[in-house]
Amino acid sequence: MTMHDDEAELRRLRWRCRRGMRELDRLLERWLEQGWRDSPTHERETFLRLLDSEDDRLWKWFLGHERPDDAALEALVRRIAALPH
Repeated sequence: MTMHDDEAELRRLRWRCRRGMRELDRLLERWLEQGWRDSPTHERETFLRLLDSEDDRLWKWFLGHERPDDAALEALVRRIAALPH
């Protein structure tokens, strides 16, 4: 993937991170900025699955009120929540 392709993909992902809930937007965008480039393919795929989740479910996961059934999603949610602000 060229740098141009990577930047285009990041722009598309930034758009998908916009959820209409500022706190959720910030969490997802923070991981995109701090974790996406260095993450392995399987973690990128997990992030894409995370973006397919409903906002209210995502928020409950990040608050710790519920846990994803999928271990990879749960691990990524914990990792995103632990990122420095």
